[in-house]
Amino acid sequence: MRWERPAAGREPAAAALLGWLADPQAPRLCLVSGSEGCGKSALLAWLVRHGSQTETAPERAVHAVVPSAGKSLYGTVWSIADQLGLVARIPGELVASLRLDPRRTVIVLPDLHSESVAELVLALIQLPQLRLIVESRTGSPAHRLLAQAECAELNLDLEQWRDEHRYEQWRASLPENGALATPAPRVGNVDLSDPLAVCEADPWEVTAAFEAETEHSHGGLRDAWLRAGQALRFEQPPASRALTLLTVLGDGADPRLAPALAAQAHASPWRMEWSRVRGDMAPPWPGPVSALATGKGPLANCLLIAGHGSVTRIVHVADATSRGRLSWAGVQPDSLSVLADGTVVMLDEHGRVHTDTTWVAQPGGSGIAGLLSDAPTGTEVLTNDLREQVGTALAYTEGRAVGVAALGDATGTVRAFGDVAATVALHNGPVTALAAVRMRLDSETTVPLIYSGGVDGAVHVWSPGNAPMTAPVLQRPCPVVSLDAEATKNGLATVVAWGDGAVECVYWDTGVQQTFRPGPPVRAVVLDEDGRVLIGMDEALTCLIPQQPRFDGDVA
Repeated sequence: MRWERPAAGREPAAAALLGWLADPQAPRLCLVSGSEGCGKSALLAWLVRHGSQTETAPERAVHAVVPSAGKSLYGTVWSIADQLGLVARIPGELVASLRLDPRRTVIVLPDLHSESVAELVLALIQLPQLRLIVESRTGSPAHRLLAQAECAELNLDLEQWRDEHRYEQWRASLPENGALATPAPRVGNVDLSDPLAVCEADPWEVTAAFEAETEHSHGGLRDAWLRAGQALRFEQPPASRALTLLTVLGDGADPRLAPALAAQAHASPWRMEWSRVRGDMAPPWPGPVSALATGKGPLANCLLIAGHGSVTRIVHVADATSRGRLSWAGVQPDSLSVLADGTVVMLDEHGRVHTDTTWVAQPGGSGIAGLLSDAPTGTEVLTNDLREQVGTALAYTEGRAVGVAALGDATGTVRAFGDVAATVALHNGPVTALAAVRMRLDSETTVPLIYSGGVDGAVHVWSPGNAPMTAPVLQRPCPVVSLDAEATKNGLATVVAWGDGAVECVYWDTGVQQTFRPGPPVRAVVLDEDGRVLIGMDEALTCLIPQQPRFDGDVA
């Protein structure tokens, strides 16, 4: 792709900037400095315009740009995370997420004058795969801080960085004061204690205002806004923003906030049944979530919650009140499933399968019946087979006899055990999530379906014993974190948690597809037969129901 000449006679500076991008030995920070009106913003606008095109060479590509970088630290973090397909609400979360992504990434921050954002830049340039181009006026606090770091600085006040003749032509075309016309910053007049006003206002302005309001919680609204993070910056109606805030509000907030937000969220395509947030007391927050499973048999209508540590909590799906707990003797659960008889199957962080039969009804009998009961049951045969495997994801569905269990692995392969034994390669890279469900074909016939999600961002569906569909049923440019499938009262449905923070629910019979962004990183999702979507995070556990629209005609 041929790049046009930059404005303001900045060919020498542009050549130096492109050379810096292509030089693997160059400092990770390029500081574009100079006085007001010298053409810094015009140079970066030229770079971003060309560097963000799909046909741009990799060494010249720009991956994220935050035009309002000088306005808000949180807003900057959220915008970078969103553009890079990550979830991060605070600088530490952004740095931690980027540390796990080895791809070369170029971030452009025009008009940076905030010291807090400059400190974020200093943290980001510690990551070897990152390059940052920062515009900062010479002598500003941010410039003084960044100039102390190892950087390549383009001071556009220096004559060496311009073609003098074209520069003078450009200056003559500017307004009389010789500076670029920039809009005056907006001054927000939002009542930060009014949930309706906050949801209807510009989210960037609200974020900046809440960031500055360190002494006032506004009844808990500020904490909820910052906890929801980047989910609030997306273009969305006030009802959707109100629902997001409602799910992370917590019972310690001003009691007037929840009813007000609930009334505003009424028009949202989702309805919140309940949410438990860190610090909640009635009922108590069940703790951070690493895995979820809905119960079967004796554990019907229950939700199993694995968190940080070896304890799995069991709560009622209807209201999250406690029913019991399981302990895994020091092993960290990574995935959970419940078999038809109430046996809990757990995949640990090393990929090994463990079982717990606490909730299984023990068979009675004596004499010959007691001797016969010593033979292994179908469930025992199934779990013994699973224990011999190593996997990355686990799922189970009931069946004709013992049911079908599925295990995914690091090679992208999914294996089925139980009623049907089969193996298929589905993903490029590790399988990150599995779900299993029985699909009814007619009044007498059902077949098992396995949904699999991978680090490749694909969701495939497969019926063991048959060839899988060649194309994924869902695809996004980010990994699948968790997924579940269920034959709900509204038809077969699938819910997927993606690495960019989105939770997507699809009803295959009607074609209804709805997305919710809770804000905090999602660790696990499950569906129950009533259509409830349960979303587990480090700081909250939320229960939502999609509000399905009615269709008068055919679904496209």
